[in-house]
Amino acid sequence: MATRPRVESPDSARSERTIERTEHPHIVRDSGIASGRPIIEGSRIRVELIAGFHLSGTDPGEILATYPHLKPAAVYDAISYYLDHQDEIDRAVEASIPQDVRDRYGLEVEGAKIVSRDP
Repeated sequence: MATRPRVESPDSARSERTIERTEHPHIVRDSGIASGRPIIEGSRIRVELIAGFHLSGTDPGEILATYPHLKPAAVYDAISYYLDHQDEIDRAVEASIPQDVRDRYGLEVEGAKIVSRDP
């Protein structure tokens, strides 16, 4: 019985994971998480998610109740990061929802908040 040759990828072909610190102490960009978009360090929680909660009127205490593993300072830092980088985060949210999905479900993006066009 013939065996198949073993194919190994060279080490140089493997991509290395990079973590970039931001000017906000709890916010990083990790190339291995969320395609490098800003997240709360030590989690997979994207800043755009926290921004969406914030814009919809969710109190930081409610966010912490939903994600009890996060520290209050990290949630407030995510909101602060959003306020310092609104254009970047708003574009990321808008790009994350294809136009056909928005049309089908009657959605609009207002800042980092997704709202229904239908009452």
